[in-house]
Amino acid sequence: MILVRGEIEMSIIQQLKGGLIISCQAKEGSPFRKPVIMAAMAKAAEMSGAVGIRANGFDDIKAIREVASLPIIGIIKKDYPGCEVYITPTFADAKLVASAGADIIAVDATPRQRPYKETLKDLIDRIHNELHLLVMADCSTEEEGLKAAELGADIVATTMSGYTEYSKHTLDKGPDMAMLQGLVKNAGVPVIAEGRFNEPENVAAALNVGALAVVVGTALTAPEWRMKQFTAVTKKNK
Repeated sequence: MILVRGEIEMSIIQQLKGGLIISCQAKEGSPFRKPVIMAAMAKAAEMSGAVGIRANGFDDIKAIREVASLPIIGIIKKDYPGCEVYITPTFADAKLVASAGADIIAVDATPRQRPYKETLKDLIDRIHNELHLLVMADCSTEEEGLKAAELGADIVATTMSGYTEYSKHTLDKGPDMAMLQGLVKNAGVPVIAEGRFNEPENVAAALNVGALAVVVGTALTAPEWRMKQFTAVTKKNK
């Protein structure tokens, strides 16, 4: 059976529904920042029952695509002079993500200045019309999520809550459940919970309020982060 674009999109959404998406990323300087390691983490995620993967960069996405059959939310983190937007900032970046094998392209959906005067609306439209892929809008406030949905984003997410200058007051408060609840109620498109959902009970709470799925990254795929929590305790006793 051959699926048309709309049916493929719905199939991906259904695969993600009610599940855990594992973000297989390693920060610059991490000894785990290698495509083969990210691919191994993605395979482990699939074996553990995850429903999707979030990955950064052409090499990592390509390596993961070769070993895992789960839907991939792909991004490229890239800095441009004079611009604060760094998650898949341009269509050229989105095109590279698509060529690596991503099923969904996540983009920064904050209203901050974008490179080359591209607009969020243009980026969403071009991803739909030229790459024929779903767009996930990474937002830092409920208002941004509502605007992204209005502009045509297929999925909105709480990814950036705490990571813009005007939302950093939420950073030390755990997952932004208020933003999540507002988007679930008002966005009219599927909502993915992402950002500081570090414990199983956080994931359960997000799903209980209506999130399509929950992304967990650092708590599962950054072993050095967890190691530091243990070593910090030992240092206190010296």
